[in-house]
Amino acid sequence: MAWGEFKNTAAERRLFQRRAMVVLVFVVILMAGLLARMYQLQIVEHDIYTTLSDKNRVQVQSVPPPRGLVYDRNNVLLAENRPVFSLTVVPERVGDMEEMLARLSEILDIADEDLERFERRLREPRRPYQAIPLNYDLDEGEIARMAVHRHQFPGVEVEAELVRYYPHSELTAHALGFVGRINREELQRIDPVNYAGTNYIGKSGIERFYEEALHGQVGYQHVETNARGRILRVLERVNPVPGEDLQLHLDLRLQRRAHELLEGRRGAIIAIEPATGGILALASVPGFDANKFVTGISVKDYRELSQSIDKPLFNRALRGQYPPASTIKPMMAVAALDSGVTDRERRIWDPGYFQLREGGRRFRNWNRSGDGWVDLKYSMARSNDVYFYEVGVEMGVDVMSEYLARFGFGEDATLDVSGALDGLLPTADWKRAVKSEPWYPGDSVNMSIGQGFLLSTPMQLATATALIANRGVWAEPRLLKDVRGDRPVETFLPEPSREPLILKDPDDWEYVVETMEEVMHGARGTARRAARGASYRMAGKTGTAQVFSLGEGEEYDAEQIRERLRDHALYVGFAPADKPEIAVAIIIENGGGGSGVAAPVARALFDAWLEEFPAAEAESVVTQASDPGAVH
Repeated sequence: MAWGEFKNTAAERRLFQRRAMVVLVFVVILMAGLLARMYQLQIVEHDIYTTLSDKNRVQVQSVPPPRGLVYDRNNVLLAENRPVFSLTVVPERVGDMEEMLARLSEILDIADEDLERFERRLREPRRPYQAIPLNYDLDEGEIARMAVHRHQFPGVEVEAELVRYYPHSELTAHALGFVGRINREELQRIDPVNYAGTNYIGKSGIERFYEEALHGQVGYQHVETNARGRILRVLERVNPVPGEDLQLHLDLRLQRRAHELLEGRRGAIIAIEPATGGILALASVPGFDANKFVTGISVKDYRELSQSIDKPLFNRALRGQYPPASTIKPMMAVAALDSGVTDRERRIWDPGYFQLREGGRRFRNWNRSGDGWVDLKYSMARSNDVYFYEVGVEMGVDVMSEYLARFGFGEDATLDVSGALDGLLPTADWKRAVKSEPWYPGDSVNMSIGQGFLLSTPMQLATATALIANRGVWAEPRLLKDVRGDRPVETFLPEPSREPLILKDPDDWEYVVETMEEVMHGARGTARRAARGASYRMAGKTGTAQVFSLGEGEEYDAEQIRERLRDHALYVGFAPADKPEIAVAIIIENGGGGSGVAAPVARALFDAWLEEFPAAEAESVVTQASDPGAVH
């Protein structure tokens, strides 16, 4: 612009206005966009972002249900829950896991086994944000140290949880079983919703069989958390439904007495209430401390148990399969009478041995000099083998197997006993398939006295004995007696399916019981010493099972045989004989003769159940009635 010209203010004003308008429009557009975005976030997508915000602040946590308690028939607590403080880690909230574990080990004494178990579970499939236990059963000092350093470990918490505890663990381990940490296989089959927050599941015994009833129903709670994931407050809670409390037929007093009678030995005792089938005692000795398995047993402790020559983890009562020996003779007597092979008057000559053919192998009677002419009653009382050799060969394997199957041999005939084995009930077809050999008459000779291929568990022997006590009426063995809830106990038990064993002549039941009474009270009964002085009559049968075979003509000398190769001592029986209240099966491994070792144990059990314990109950009732402060 030249020096003589004036500024064009109007043009500059118009330029400024245009520029201002453009900027204003641009600002208005930005403001409109911002308002639109704010509207979308605050109004249109309000619920979405509220939910996302709450996920950072509010979490839904599962509340595991308290596991149901287990009582014996007298309301003595057998399985309870106790609070334990554990150190848990939520991996999703931890940055550097190795660094965190290293720093944590400086504060707490964490065993190498716990670290290995934690790292193994860290690699296993699991639910997101599920806490993994690192250390169990913290003491007060460890809890205090974690409280001081808590801010240094995001994702690490000290949590209180209810853990299973067995007050009488050594006595009840094989009967109740135990719970343990849920493993990978169990995680695949359980309901992930109902087991959310639950770390334990029944592994064996009652704990496993009634897992669904004992577990209960999961609850949940909405909690407010801070940026580190720590709970500030509970906003809403739906309480879990506790598991059902179970009452068993098991009597802790009789269970303790059974363990005391077997102390220092290896063996098993089953006691059944014939009228109901209720299992009064289920003892396998030696036992073990089931509490060690709940939170995870150490390698050292498990090695000691699993490598012990006495096999304390082995449930002899349910899984021990032994030759029943002469304890099978009452069942064989029923089979021989009902099949018509023998009768009450038939007599057989016993020279001390039995031969299938003249000049053939001699199957010896335990009394090498022989008993002369013997009938069924005398043969039962004396445990004469030759009589049963004869009738066993005449019956043959098919008849013997048919009747023994009706007594529950060759199968698990219990209702709710977890882990019981079937034993072995041989047949001709079985031998042909397994041994590739036909069934020989000599096999029938051995089977007739409970030797050879025949195997049974103590539970099967007790079940068959209870059937004789009931005169053919089945009451399948069961542990569950009652459920402390609204549902009837029948809804928890499997449906009974056994039909009564009806004989052609029902009086044969009474006759067989009489033969078993002769064993205990007869002048020549093998167990007459054990029954001496009893105020009641009992029926029973002793047995001595060979652990290894003797050659023909060889003599058995217990003093010269190593202890673990000696005969097993067995006994089956019930009392009182006319109205049975208890039936038992006893095996004492390598104990020797059943009459001298197992029968006295049975007498002690009968005395305790029929005379000692009822008196103790009456005394307890009187004491409670006279003491107004007593707890009923």
